Order: sequence, then structure tokens, then C-alpha cells
Amino acid sequence: MSLVAILSLLVSSTFVYSAPLIFTALGGVYSENSGVTNIGLEGIMTMGAFSSIVFNLTFADSFGKLTPWLGALVGGIVGLIFSLLHAVATINFHADHIISGTVLNLMAPPLGVFLIKAIYDKGQTANINQSFGYFSFPGLANIPVLGPIFFKNTSAPAWAAIIVTIILWWLLYKTRFGLRLRSCGENPQAADTLGINVYGLRYAGVLISGFLGGIGGAIFAEAISGNFSISTIVGQGFMALAAVIFGKWNPIGAMLASLFFGFAQSISIIGNQLPFFNHIPAVYMQIAPYVITIVVLVLFFGKSVAPAADGQNYIKSK
Repeated sequence: MSLVAILSLLVSSTFVYSAPLIFTALGGVYSENSGVTNIGLEGIMTMGAFSSIVFNLTFADSFGKLTPWLGALVGGIVGLIFSLLHAVATINFHADHIISGTVLNLMAPPLGVFLIKAIYDKGQTANINQSFGYFSFPGLANIPVLGPIFFKNTSAPAWAAIIVTIILWWLLYKTRFGLRLRSCGENPQAADTLGINVYGLRYAGVLISGFLGGIGGAIFAEAISGNFSISTIVGQGFMALAAVIFGKWNPIGAMLASLFFGFAQSISIIGNQLPFFNHIPAVYMQIAPYVITIVVLVLFFGKSVAPAADGQNYIKSK
């Protein structure tokens, strides 16, 4: 296998596995910058995956190749609705953010399987026919060396995620909305005295995280798993959360960390096709992404500085 072929395989596979993590991690960045810790990303991804697969199976004949993209939008909307539970619990009822997020994670898998059982009378769905697959950019794919590596048989959702990352970075750091959102995560009391609607902006942060997390789950289901079962989303939400911390609560940092975790996941899948990695026992390759996630959390959790009021309830009367 030539060097270009190896790099093409690595980049393409990394992009496929990174796209769901990038979208979900971006959602986590927005929620935590608003002051609401969201460890429920795993549950939100699960509901996004469930709804997108049901949509895909139902409307694939009607929408053709547009079906996965519309399915991702449906997954985002369902994720947004599901995240409302976390927003109401933490913002209105001042529940502990960790407990509320854990409830989302515990609730989503059995709820999805129950609904699948009710709809299809079986424990998991059939495989979809309209998946994201691979995409080659017209013109760019023909560029010598770089074209085959980055633009041929690549992941369109991953490139969309990179563009969304740049937009969300600009929104968070260059606009009045972003400044106000971050002020709610740093010092909600001071923000309130300036007339900023802390509750409203924290709702915005959580709902954005729900929408993006749902899209992340939908992309994972429609680009990687191809169906929905109780084991479709297993740990990807926690990897996205680790990417938020590794990326220091910054959209660009979260994207780069997601690419790193995507690379770790892809190596476990394509390692047997690559020189050096094909000598490592498969079991070590399969657990590597999760071990790397734990190591990264141990090494960087204490060094990364979260927004000052992240995870703290804000009560207006005090």
C-alpha cells in the first residue's frame, strides 16, 4: 500500500468517526459556557440516533439521497426536545447538574428500545439503505496528493462539522450573544445586574447542546452503525464530553480533540490494514479509544479551567 493510500485511509476513517464527536462536543461547549454542565450528551446522542434511523427507514423512498441529512435534522430536533428535561431540571428546579445528566443517560437507551419494540415489534431496527456513505468534492478530489487524501471518498458530515465549528467559534467569541452566554457561565450574578436574562441564555446553551448532540447521534447512526439498537451509542457521548474538557471549552479546541478521539476510534477499526498496527492484538485496538479517553481526562481535567460558574445553579432572588 502506497503512502498516499495509507494517509487517505487514515484521514477518511478519522473524519467518519470524528464527525459525530465534533457536533456533540460543540453542543457541550455551548451548554457549559452558559453555566450548565451537561453530562447527558450520551443520552441525547442516543435519542438523536433513534429518531434519525426511524425517519430514514420511513422516508428513504420519498427523499432518496437527501434522507440522511433530513434524518440528522430530525435527530437534532429530537435531541433539542430531550435536552429540555435537563434545562428545566437544572435551571428552573435547581437540580444537581450531574444527577440530571445521569438521568438522561440512563433514560435514553431503554426508551429508544421500548419505542423500537412498539413500532417494529423487535429489539432493533433493520439496516438503512440511504446512509451518508463517502463523498468526493468535484474538482478538489483531482488535486495531486492532497485531493485523494482530503477530498476523495471523504465524510461530508465531517467537513460540515468543521464549517459549523468555525461559525460557532465566531458566534461565541465575536458576537454580543456569545459574550452574554459566556458571562452567564462566568458570573451569572454580575450578568443579571447588567440586565442579561441568565435563565434565557442558559436555556439557549442547553438547547443548542441538545440540537447538536442529536445531530451527532444521528450522524453516528446513519454513517457508522446503520441501524439502531441499545448498543448503537456506547461511550461516544462521554468521548465528546472529554473532548470539551480536552479542548478547554473552546469550539476549535473541542473540534481538534474530537479529531484526535476520532483517529483513536478509526485505528481500532482499520488497524489490521495498516503497517505496524496490524501486529497489535485486536482486543487492545478495540479498548484503545476508551483507555485514551480516560488517560486524557486524568491528565487534563485538573489543568483545564472551566467557566467559573459551570455546574452552579443560579437563583435570582439571592
